[in-house]
Amino acid sequence: MLELIGSQARAAEPLLRVLDTNTKNRVLRQVASDLCENSETILLENARDVEKGKANGMPAGLVDRLLLTQERIRQMAQGLNQLADLDDPVGEVIQMKKRPNGLLIGQKRVPLGVVGIIYEARPNVTADAFGLCFKTGNAVILKGGSDALASNMAIVSCIRATLEREGVTPDAIQLITDTSRETTTAFMKLSQYVDVLIPRGSAGLIRATKENSTIPVIETGTGNCHIFVDESADLDMAVNIIFNAKTQRVGVCNACESLLVHSRVKEALLPRLAERLAEKQVELRGDEAVCALVPGCVPATEEDWGREYLDYILSIKTVSGIDEAIAHINKYNTKHSEAIITENYTNAQRFLEEVDAAAVYVNASTRFTDGFEFGYGAEIGISTQKLHARGPMGLLALTTTKYIIYGNGQVRP
Repeated sequence: MLELIGSQARAAEPLLRVLDTNTKNRVLRQVASDLCENSETILLENARDVEKGKANGMPAGLVDRLLLTQERIRQMAQGLNQLADLDDPVGEVIQMKKRPNGLLIGQKRVPLGVVGIIYEARPNVTADAFGLCFKTGNAVILKGGSDALASNMAIVSCIRATLEREGVTPDAIQLITDTSRETTTAFMKLSQYVDVLIPRGSAGLIRATKENSTIPVIETGTGNCHIFVDESADLDMAVNIIFNAKTQRVGVCNACESLLVHSRVKEALLPRLAERLAEKQVELRGDEAVCALVPGCVPATEEDWGREYLDYILSIKTVSGIDEAIAHINKYNTKHSEAIITENYTNAQRFLEEVDAAAVYVNASTRFTDGFEFGYGAEIGISTQKLHARGPMGLLALTTTKYIIYGNGQVRP
């Protein structure tokens, strides 16, 4: 079955590569409309996945990742419409220079080819991945997790029906429905058909993909995201940002998992913050100074400083200043998203320069590290590596370049 899916994707790729921009935009808008029109069917299948997940003891944060609503389907459609409004990068000539011998040598953006994506219980990724790959002329093979199988099948079925009706090969998107580990590992070795593999999910999934894949991998990382409250911070702003970053959606990679507080503001900040976070029953795990100020705070362990909870849990550590904060973050972070709350310009600039992460914020929630929020329409994932792409991966990240050379009879002497 994998061989068939791979060969179908490879056959679809040259057809997608030459689609004109108007056709791609028309299809994207029609898929967006059809997803909304078929929302009841999609939600019915999603409810089956959610019910199964709860019965299997799935944590609340992961259930939230899995859950679709009318509003979330509307947001999926909005992302596709936004992609249609963006410039098409395919075919763009980045530069063109004339050599002394008269050759004109330039670079042109082209699709990657066939993109494979392995992801867990995030059915919205199905629509996002299709939209980004389709706009950039790539075929996509999806391997979702068993937790979201019914949801993914419903979404892919809707998209394929739209493609066929619009006269475009439905093999632009394919879903591997066998969710076994053996099939997942075999998919990682389908290098004769797949040009790049993108894992999106837990640290275990990403590690397994890197270790087993014979296909080039773009690593999208887990999110142990920090917020540092500097001594000059506006504490009202700090409480609001931390509350949003931790609780707006706990099961996502850009949620705040760890808080650093300057020791000079701990007494003024922590009791207020604990009271606010209690509204969402957030469990606090802190160092000795934090536990002394916050009743019910659980003593933190070394493991807590590096952990992505994806739950209503927040680790808190007091620090002596920005030097200790930056050192702690660079030791324990996953190079995803980090923030400082400060009114000190020098400290803000130091934080931006010295913190090693894909996205670094001053006085804003980490929850904005997202393709839609960055104006990309959607994202294929948040890349935490440093080669090819970093941060929210939009349209440009799904293209490569090739050299184009114009001559008038030149031969090399």
